[in-house]
Amino acid sequence: MSEFTYNIAAVERDTGLSKDVLRMWERRYGFPMPERDGNGDRLYSTEQVERLRRIKRLMDQGHRPGKLIATSPEELAPPRRVGAGPVAPQDPDSELEDLIAVIRQHAGGAYLQAMQQRLARQGLQRFVQDTVAPLAQRIGDAWEQGRIEVFEEHLFTELTVRLLRQTIAALPSGDRPRILLTTLPGEQHVLGLLMAETLFALEGAECIALGTQTPLIDIGRAAAAHQADIVGLSFSIHFPSRPLPGLLTQLRAMLPEPIELWIGGRGAAQLAPRPGVHRLLDFDDAIATLAGWRSVRHPTR
Repeated sequence: MSEFTYNIAAVERDTGLSKDVLRMWERRYGFPMPERDGNGDRLYSTEQVERLRRIKRLMDQGHRPGKLIATSPEELAPPRRVGAGPVAPQDPDSELEDLIAVIRQHAGGAYLQAMQQRLARQGLQRFVQDTVAPLAQRIGDAWEQGRIEVFEEHLFTELTVRLLRQTIAALPSGDRPRILLTTLPGEQHVLGLLMAETLFALEGAECIALGTQTPLIDIGRAAAAHQADIVGLSFSIHFPSRPLPGLLTQLRAMLPEPIELWIGGRGAAQLAPRPGVHRLLDFDDAIATLAGWRSVRHPTR
């Protein structure tokens, strides 16, 4: 028996694959093939869980599970650049690569100190747009390239979320519009949501943050309870694109007509325009759209 084992509930939490999917794959494809403990409960090895994580990430990018499961673990694994130098930066700011290096050294205190220095130097808006957003994209790319581990990606997210939440808490209370911010079920990434909340709060909006994965019906109820002017949703590149139009149509039908529905993030950027849904192309567009809302709906501010 593998030294490290996960029960099926832990695998579901860790990979985002439901218990029903795991059992179905076991029957249909023969993978994952868990061991059994003395009670007959399934136990999964660390190697199986790592492979399932990779499969789930690729599924979120549009690949078919049957083909992925048939692919050998060696071909499925991201390429690791052993002994190679760092990948060429995607923009002129080499300090972003330095920040990734600090994360890879597991130096959380040094990372927070460096980020706080950039915040003081850049100001909050530029810090979000020119540091946090491109750094988050680089971290994701680095994981795909095998340059960082999953736990290092989690460390980056946790520390950055902590810093943004502290920054938001120090901002003065906002005014109109009242923006309800959340993600749909299946979207666990919180960082895009927090970046949007930071910029909207900095612009003087009142933000009601529900966190991630709020069911559609509860989004509608919360919008009514908080008398929201806008519902804002964030979608990472990993959110499945196929069900998204239908989900947005359902949510739009639940919301009263005066409440606007705004969506943003890399996952939303690939969606075709839809009636009743404002797609925010980037943070500058989000700020401009907020100003436009005020000029029409709240001109006295």
